[in-house]
Amino acid sequence: MNITTEQSGSCLCGSVKLSAKPKSNHVGACHCDMCRKWGGGPLLVTECEDDVRFESDRDIGVYSSSDWAERGFCQQCGTHLFYRFKQGGFYAIPVGLFDEKQQWQLAEQVFIDNKPGYYSFAEKTRNLTEAEIIAQFSGN
Repeated sequence: MNITTEQSGSCLCGSVKLSAKPKSNHVGACHCDMCRKWGGGPLLVTECEDDVRFESDRDIGVYSSSDWAERGFCQQCGTHLFYRFKQGGFYAIPVGLFDEKQQWQLAEQVFIDNKPGYYSFAEKTRNLTEAEIIAQFSGN
């Protein structure tokens, strides 16, 4: 997939439609406690920075999950729509929302030290611990 190719998709019920330009075809898996509690397993996303557009925000609910980030969901069907920073232009969009399914590649796992033992991925990925992620985004 060309990284400049705009991707489109929607929530499960179709109430929320979105388009975005992912930074790459890479998928990241987050194993933090919040992501696993939110979706019952790891959150599989692609980074889109601020280049995300929603056709309408009427059915989008937003939950402030921390001092620095919030999570969006469809208020009709509950589909997870995004994880984004409150400041700084970072969007992580669940890759399953996009219509394109063939060109994605699992490339990174974060909060790898929080991953429970009952699942694992076969792909070789870049793995970052909770401390490494906090240092990366805090600038330390």
